[in-house]
Amino acid sequence: MIRTRVIIMGAAGRDFHNFNCFFRDNEAYEVVAFTATQIPNIEGRRYPPALAGSLYPDGIPILPEEELPDLIRTFDVDQVVFAYSDVSHEYVMHRASIALAVGADFWLMGPKATQLKSSKPVVAVGAVRTGCGKSQTTRRVADILREMGKKVVVVRHPMPYGDLVAQAVQRFATYEDLDRYQCTIEEREEYEPHLDRGIIVYAGVDYERILRQAEAEADIIVWDGGNNDIPFFKPDFQIVVTDPHRPGHELRYHPGETNLRQANVVVINKIDTADLANIATVRENVMAVNPGAVLIEAASPIFVENPGAIRGKSVLVVEDGPTLTHGEMAYGAGVVAARRFGAAEIIDPRPYAVGSIVETYEKYPTTGPVLPAMGYSPEQVRELEETINNTPSDLVIIATPIDLRRVVEIHRPTDRVRYELQEIGRPTLYDVLAERFG
Repeated sequence: MIRTRVIIMGAAGRDFHNFNCFFRDNEAYEVVAFTATQIPNIEGRRYPPALAGSLYPDGIPILPEEELPDLIRTFDVDQVVFAYSDVSHEYVMHRASIALAVGADFWLMGPKATQLKSSKPVVAVGAVRTGCGKSQTTRRVADILREMGKKVVVVRHPMPYGDLVAQAVQRFATYEDLDRYQCTIEEREEYEPHLDRGIIVYAGVDYERILRQAEAEADIIVWDGGNNDIPFFKPDFQIVVTDPHRPGHELRYHPGETNLRQANVVVINKIDTADLANIATVRENVMAVNPGAVLIEAASPIFVENPGAIRGKSVLVVEDGPTLTHGEMAYGAGVVAARRFGAAEIIDPRPYAVGSIVETYEKYPTTGPVLPAMGYSPEQVRELEETINNTPSDLVIIATPIDLRRVVEIHRPTDRVRYELQEIGRPTLYDVLAERFG
């Protein structure tokens, strides 16, 4: 039997899931390699035999995406599967052109081949881009379902950047679990707010096993999406968040447009800080492609630990990393707080950056004069800490979803900014969830 030879392009998430769901035990295909991008230091390792299955006793190499044309030639590849998210439609087609030019087919795998069916109801929360406000929307949804008397378990889109075997199925109930699994800053940003509410969180690599374990603890599973990816579980109810600070992106980014077209509910977030014309553009685009969706308008109000500490100060603003990098935002809630509460100056940290933080700014030039909270490895956390302490400021504004002071040592005064979702008018998320699950 001649097996179809495949490369899966990914970023340590969707790629592994597609493999597990479709290719792992499929004798018609041979996955010869994964490629990796977006996340630092995830290439140069192997998808391990313990997860790859009996057809792959040596595992599968994970190689840099830049080598794709040579890899297609070397391995005589028949098909290239594109399996990561938060990229423009044009970006996807450039990768398709690379694959086609070397002779391979180009494949986007859809929900029918990759979504797992749960025995429990699934509420999926996703977005059209990174940084739309998906995390606070997920928290709001979980709070509402618990108010309705439901036992909620959150399953988070994968972020497995360490030991893949050890991370195959991760269950988080306490901060000690975060330490036990050696979580990155990005992981802590997503898990800690749920733990603060007493909600169990699952994540990892093998989402079939994760789902079956989560089902045993839940009345309802809340899928907490990553980037703008499609849910790994077949949703019974899908909520998708849009961002009028980036009008038009809801139709121009993969696979965010897919989410938009599938949504039962579309949240237009940040209406308190966006231009009316941009809000109207997003509303019109939503109605053009998904006229049956329920529209909910919302704000993400900020809560500042000590607003008076900001006035008249020179400040360094530290924001959520993915929002500023592949999310392509120039600023976030920290800059909003600095301006609202009278900072004298926002200090540009780029001249004081070190190591991989310098490389991050080079790779993502749209990032503004703020510091993305990069922390994908202990070394990068140290470089983040050094960059913070190198930057001359009176005050450090921490606008990450976690309290960064738990992870790095900051040698000057700090102030923290948090944000939650607040629906404006009716219907609300409570209204639509109560109608479906009440």
